[in-house]
Amino acid sequence: MLSSEILKDLIAFPTVSRSSNLQLLSYVEDLLAPCGAAIRRVTTESDRANLWITIGPADVPGVLLSGHSDVVPVSGQPWSHDPFTLVEEEGLLYGRGTADMKGFLACALACAIKASQRRLATPLHIAISYDEEIGCVGVRSLLGMLENEPVRPALCWIGEPTSMRLATGHKGKVALRALCTGRAAHSALAPNGLNAIHLATDFIASLRELQNDIAERMNQDPDYDIPYSTVHVGLIAGGEALNIVPSGCTIDFEVRNIAEDSSDAIVDEIRGVAAAIVQPLRTWYPEADIAIEIVNAYPGLNTRHEGAIQFMSSLSGTNDAGTKVPFGTEGGLFSETLGIPAVLCGPGSMDQGHKANEFVAREQIELCDAMLDRLLDRLEHGLEF
Repeated sequence: MLSSEILKDLIAFPTVSRSSNLQLLSYVEDLLAPCGAAIRRVTTESDRANLWITIGPADVPGVLLSGHSDVVPVSGQPWSHDPFTLVEEEGLLYGRGTADMKGFLACALACAIKASQRRLATPLHIAISYDEEIGCVGVRSLLGMLENEPVRPALCWIGEPTSMRLATGHKGKVALRALCTGRAAHSALAPNGLNAIHLATDFIASLRELQNDIAERMNQDPDYDIPYSTVHVGLIAGGEALNIVPSGCTIDFEVRNIAEDSSDAIVDEIRGVAAAIVQPLRTWYPEADIAIEIVNAYPGLNTRHEGAIQFMSSLSGTNDAGTKVPFGTEGGLFSETLGIPAVLCGPGSMDQGHKANEFVAREQIELCDAMLDRLLDRLEHGLEF
């Protein structure tokens, strides 16, 4: 079965994050069951699951092809056609998830069918996760299962869209929430209250100063478009009415750190910034507070395993030593949790991901198919790197 045919089927499942992906997983199970694949569902949810697939010997470290089944929402986007129906125009395949990242999943499943017709000395694994787009949430139960397996994969190939270039790194991310607490008052007596929105804006101003300081003081990695760690404020909510001094305000913000910087150290600095704002106020307003909560976090990826990089480079047919991407992936979790090298390489570009009329070029799918064919040749003879 061709990758493009499988992609058409995968796109038809509207697996938006937090929605069920079980129908898609049933499709994959039905597709690969005749191939003799060993298939396991792994989950802690009732309507979503990971899928773990193995073809070949189970007692040998293999190569893992990893991708997520969820896609970002389409609501409010000006699509030219149904985003969950694959449409091809002039060599471009349009649909939600074509680039990010059902294109790679389709190639991986087509590869699995081919693998079942060969005698592999080294196994091929496929991991299909859920809720990656909302903080790499779903894959964690799968990683918990793999931690307890007697044999772990030797290499993880994450098929995020890189235009089929190798990528060996991405920044880590910590999503945080600041809960600002003031004292309510009638707006006619505003100086008698403590405006929580004012606390929030003071905190945001301090975060901007911290960002400038990080850019100048902390480490730099020229392989990134933005070569330093960043602090970004994305959401703010507070207040009840114009004539009430607000007692509460929340801020959602994030830290994205390069490997050379500790996210824990940056978060500690942020907590210090918050304390410096509220401490002088507590003489008059004991309840004054800016409480910092960690909402979600995943580690960065910084693969330096020369053997794994050279192996992937040989499959790609280039001398590409790997770049680094600005977006986060599950690669850091696979690498940190299982202690294995992870490399990113997949069809399409994130420039098209998450947008209306998302697409992947058919040529990119064909390049991915060819690279996976070369992988099967290596797995048939036994993996060494």
